[in-house]
Amino acid sequence: MDVVFLLLLSASFIGISQGQLKVGFYSNTCPDAESIVSGVVRNAAQSNSNIPPVLLRLHFHDCFVEGCDGSILIENGPNAERHAFSHQGVGGFEVIDQAKAQLEATCLGVVSCADIVALAARDAIALANGPSYEVPTGRRDGRVSDVSLANNMPDVGNSIQQLKAKFLQKGFSEKDFVLLSSAHTIGTTACFFMTKRLYNFSPGGGSDPAINPEFLPQLQSVCPRNGDVNVRLPIDRGSEQTFDKQILENIRNGFAVLESDARLYEDETTRIVVDSYFGLLNPIFGTSFEADFVESIVKMGQLGVKTGSQGEIRRVCTVFN
Repeated sequence: MDVVFLLLLSASFIGISQGQLKVGFYSNTCPDAESIVSGVVRNAAQSNSNIPPVLLRLHFHDCFVEGCDGSILIENGPNAERHAFSHQGVGGFEVIDQAKAQLEATCLGVVSCADIVALAARDAIALANGPSYEVPTGRRDGRVSDVSLANNMPDVGNSIQQLKAKFLQKGFSEKDFVLLSSAHTIGTTACFFMTKRLYNFSPGGGSDPAINPEFLPQLQSVCPRNGDVNVRLPIDRGSEQTFDKQILENIRNGFAVLESDARLYEDETTRIVVDSYFGLLNPIFGTSFEADFVESIVKMGQLGVKTGSQGEIRRVCTVFN
């Protein structure tokens, strides 16, 4: 969808700070910065169709630990944040490194790794036919990367109350929570994250009763009991490569793949948000899923940012200066 949403958010709220971010931050110091990142992301996606969801997930995981500061990119041993259990399967590091190398060759020491992650996620969404939008930039890179700091990441097995609390602690509303969860509209997950839901759902064992009976045998055929936990399956049934609201329709009908997504329809507040994107008058007179998602992800991109004299501009994204 080729719609541009220019969002300049002026409000401040718990955990989120706009700081000195602004659209076009590099317009004078590195005018080709955004086009360089876009080119690298586009080339990577042409070689690997899974790159868009990978880069979107990388942005989320970076921002939820120490803010959007590139801390997840650091590789300085087994205690680096990227090795946290909650970051299993997170990737796209090589794409960020490629973009950084090109930027350093053009504008030495100007563009932060944290901004590259945010821009790459934006470009990834557009490549998946999602909304185009402006990204406020000016983030600086953090100087801390510790595996223990990722202990409170949202988890697919969390209760709806735990999930809501984790998002609230970061300054997000329940609407933001639903919209950021809908990023699961693209990408895949591993059977590793499905075993409990399919075969040992608590209490009482068995499968999660929230799974549509028509869908359950399909999931079990892909992820059989005692099968290969590394086998991957689409998170958004029927629309895994297109950024759209099909993920929310699947959640409504019991076709959610991830347990955490299914829980969105069991809580009254989050269910109302999900349902708001459907109905006879939507989308003509109803809420725009694309516009609302953009607002939430731009908000997420301002989480705990370092600006001004805070942090640094790394020369290489995997190491501190």
